[in-house]
Amino acid sequence: MPKSNVIILTDPKSKLSINQGKASILPIEGNYSRGNLMLQRIKSYIAFLELKLEEVDRVNCVRHFVFTDSDMAVVEDLGHIFTSYPHWHLALTFRNNKGQPLNSGFVAVRGTRDGISKAIDFFNEVLKAYNLKYMKASRMLGDQLALAWVVKSYLPSAFGKFSRHETFTGEVNGASVLFLPCEVYNWTPPEGAGQFHGMPLDVKVVHFKGSRKRLMLEAWDFYNSTSQLSDMLCLILKSGRTKYDF
Repeated sequence: MPKSNVIILTDPKSKLSINQGKASILPIEGNYSRGNLMLQRIKSYIAFLELKLEEVDRVNCVRHFVFTDSDMAVVEDLGHIFTSYPHWHLALTFRNNKGQPLNSGFVAVRGTRDGISKAIDFFNEVLKAYNLKYMKASRMLGDQLALAWVVKSYLPSAFGKFSRHETFTGEVNGASVLFLPCEVYNWTPPEGAGQFHGMPLDVKVVHFKGSRKRLMLEAWDFYNSTSQLSDMLCLILKSGRTKYDF
């Protein structure tokens, strides 16, 4: 995605060295303690989008946004989700997982005034649900539980579609939400070495969840040396599954 810019949302105390020309750091005040990290991430998304809402009338073009975990790699152009599905405000990724059907590692926001406004309202709903219901959840799960609760409250029919692995849209509290299958837009091998039964050919985002984080640098070096996506993916398949694989 050569026309995209990378913005790292982080706390003001972090000292990060950025070597990539199109990458920048945006410090956002907040509580980044380990137990509060996922709650703070929602607050940081809201703060970022509020800044962009102030800018939207001053720019001559629409700039869309994709929020990802720091252990994810975008391996294909994602621009098509904004053109092929032109009417949504916010995009989430889903999987056939009863307890955690929505993975918060990938969220896209349409960069129009309406899209940004609706996304801010949506995240505020998630933040409210998190504070009321999930403050005692595992530190890595509260936001995903809150996401699922908000969607289920306004669009319970969505949960019947998560097993189909097909893109669909629905309205959640006035926001048009595009639901994208994790197997393409938030993909991680479901089993360990010797148990893997194939992967989608159209993977666009790889998620180095759980123990796979140790493979990120090695996979990046492989990809840079050969420019072959298969070289990067084959390393991930060796990692196996752990109880921390959210």
